[in-house]
Amino acid sequence: MKFNVIIILISFFILTSCNEEYELKLETPKELKGNGKFTANVIEKNNKPIDSVLYSLNGKKLKKTKTFDLSNKRLGKHVITAIVFYGKKNKKLTNTIIHLAKNKPAIYNYEIVKEYPHDSKAFTQGLEYYKGFLYESTGQYKKSSLRKVVLETGEVVKKIDLEAKYFAEGMTIKNNKIYQLTWQSNEGFIYDLETFKYEKSFGYGQSVEGWGLTHNESHLIKTDGTERMWFLNPETLKEERFIETYSDKRKVEKLNELEFINGEIYANVWQKNIILIVNPKNGAIDGILNLNGLQSKAGQKGEDNVLNGIAYDKENDRLFVTGKNWNTLFEIKAIKKQ
Repeated sequence: MKFNVIIILISFFILTSCNEEYELKLETPKELKGNGKFTANVIEKNNKPIDSVLYSLNGKKLKKTKTFDLSNKRLGKHVITAIVFYGKKNKKLTNTIIHLAKNKPAIYNYEIVKEYPHDSKAFTQGLEYYKGFLYESTGQYKKSSLRKVVLETGEVVKKIDLEAKYFAEGMTIKNNKIYQLTWQSNEGFIYDLETFKYEKSFGYGQSVEGWGLTHNESHLIKTDGTERMWFLNPETLKEERFIETYSDKRKVEKLNELEFINGEIYANVWQKNIILIVNPKNGAIDGILNLNGLQSKAGQKGEDNVLNGIAYDKENDRLFVTGKNWNTLFEIKAIKKQ
């Protein structure tokens, strides 16, 4: 009798073992800083045999390797996938790795070079200096506009109002066209630079909303209120790629008004009186420009009427900043903190 019981128990454990599901785990780092190289590994917790593993990075399959290199990739989130084959089955495992900047951002203070009058009723969302004039996009429903402004006096010499249903956001000038975003309408507008005549509209792709807008030689660069900056083809207006904005410790969200200056992207952060200096290749925050004190000098306070507006006169190397409903536009000089 005892012998039969032992046989039954052995048979039960064998059957249980054979039917037991694999306990698979994908091992990768959670964060990477600086050196972007690492090796992924799949383990089976009970040491059961694995036939093979196929790895992918952000949906792109790797050829017979489990070694990854993010050194020349953008910062931010990267998805590592492993398809594990065992017996006649397979299972998909996924991990997310955060790629952080290698270095701490440099800190800059400022010096006021000159002050100019600014319309305190202008809820500034976009700002650009072009051939002696400021061009400005102002927001809020029923108050949104596009303006051409005399720098020295603040006089508005050309202006169009948007329909009441639109909340205007960032703008930029490229190839004699003005590109202007709206906030949550999933729609941007293109105008003739000289006449402000509306030409056509464009929709957004994967980006969440319309916040800030600037351009480099090849692309329009757009923020959507997250940590992402989107690079748009200026002809098709399609979003071709993005970067994510990270320091050596964390991401920074709520990126707002933008300006491309000497190969880097200067970005306002909503409700913060700082400007980030961002590497356009990988999203690393190379610098932080601390502009505390300007808000009160411009007759404002609180989290709504904060810094938002960056313009650069490349020919004369002049940097201008203002904010939402500020009565002053400031020409400043950034000074690196030792």
